[in-house]
Amino acid sequence: MRLLPTPARPRSLRLRLRARRRAAGAVGVVVAAALALPGLPASAAVPAVPPVVTPCPANLLDKATCFTGQSADGAYYAIAVPKKWNGSLVVHAHGGPDLGEESDPERSVGDLERWSVIVDQGYAWAGSSYRRGGYGTRMAAADTEDVRRLFGEEFRKPRQTYIHGQSWGGNVAAKVLEVYGAKKHGPYDGALLTNGVLGGGSRGYDYRVDLRVVYQYYCQNHPRPSEARYPLWMGLREGSTMTTTGLRARLQECTGFSSPPERRTALQQRNLDDILAVTGIPERTLESHLRFATFTFRDIVHNRMGGRNPFSNSGVVYSGSHDDDALNAGVERFSAEPTAVRDLSYDSDLTGQVSVPVLTLHAIDDPTAFVEHEAAYLASLRGAGRSEHLVQTFTGEHEHSGLSTAEYANSLAALDTWARSGRKPTPSSIAASCPRFHTTYATGCFYEPAFTPAPYSSRVTPRPDGLTWPALTARQEKKWSKVPGVGIAP
Repeated sequence: MRLLPTPARPRSLRLRLRARRRAAGAVGVVVAAALALPGLPASAAVPAVPPVVTPCPANLLDKATCFTGQSADGAYYAIAVPKKWNGSLVVHAHGGPDLGEESDPERSVGDLERWSVIVDQGYAWAGSSYRRGGYGTRMAAADTEDVRRLFGEEFRKPRQTYIHGQSWGGNVAAKVLEVYGAKKHGPYDGALLTNGVLGGGSRGYDYRVDLRVVYQYYCQNHPRPSEARYPLWMGLREGSTMTTTGLRARLQECTGFSSPPERRTALQQRNLDDILAVTGIPERTLESHLRFATFTFRDIVHNRMGGRNPFSNSGVVYSGSHDDDALNAGVERFSAEPTAVRDLSYDSDLTGQVSVPVLTLHAIDDPTAFVEHEAAYLASLRGAGRSEHLVQTFTGEHEHSGLSTAEYANSLAALDTWARSGRKPTPSSIAASCPRFHTTYATGCFYEPAFTPAPYSSRVTPRPDGLTWPALTARQEKKWSKVPGVGIAP
């Protein structure tokens, strides 16, 4: 076993690439170019590239040795081993999903820089960019598990291995734990899920379905009456050339959301008030939610579902507008196609089947992944009889993409102690341990140990059978796993 690749590795890699060039012409050149120029996309057909030493992000200079490479499936990855390694590994699952066609070599390196606190705390770090962009929770989970295995093969088996995910990455990390770490004595010793989308795919995006139809009822510009019509569950018609800039312009036209209130017309203000009141979406993230309900829905429907509809708003009663009767009479309605619901659920819903410590950290005022996702996750573990493995913590913060660095360090330390000692912490004990990390990072501790989120159904109107958790039972998962082609293709 070895901690770091030997100095001979770069030379041996060059020899392998030279042999590949002789055997396959330009293939080796493509690999070398992809490594030298991280912005270039790489095809999954390109041979796997073992980890090679690469410059660390600026905030890890002189603290770690960093590596990059590419898996046989085409997923770029980044790895960092601290100079003072504590012997344990954190595998990171990134959020999104990004919508590019290929794996983005810059994504995992950027994540390493963003989550440098993990390395700073002495843990090795490994993260995958996933083999392609677009939706696919099991695909992302498989690529995340692959980078964990690679770490053990190329370096050494860690003493403890944890999985971390934030946002959609929380969904991915939770899926990793269920698919690859559900059995006792599996490869994972615990999980840290931060601001996670833990309601799963078949229910976790219903509020964006509601936004898509409510927006169109009031604005009538997505699509416009003069444009080709399509069912709104598509997000966007196939072949559309709409850009995020174009979508933003339509949102501004209808609601004046980017203008000061005094510069909005009376109609714009009323449209904005009605959309926000009915959907419960914060004004500051209205645009990002509409982007998801447009471009990510298009990816899910056209690229992953073959044009089938996994979404429904049949029977939903909308309220909070200046005229609820007119809204409910005029809003577009549709029902999901059962096999599409099955495939999205199998891909991304959580069974709650965990057997190792799981610690969550969530901002109470998260404007993107609402804190009620935590209530859904707790209900899922309770439904599976596994809630004893879960501790949830909440903070008074107001952001989705990043929380206090001191809290991340504190959470990881609490998870590590729980996993190694078997002593389950409490929200209060975790809050009490944070100030010592604030001393190092000076980013604050904002825990609210007494907070309990309301049920998911209090924030998002449930669809039929939407009150029982988990959304995907272990029995249903096993049954569906036998269906040829079930889920979302990698």
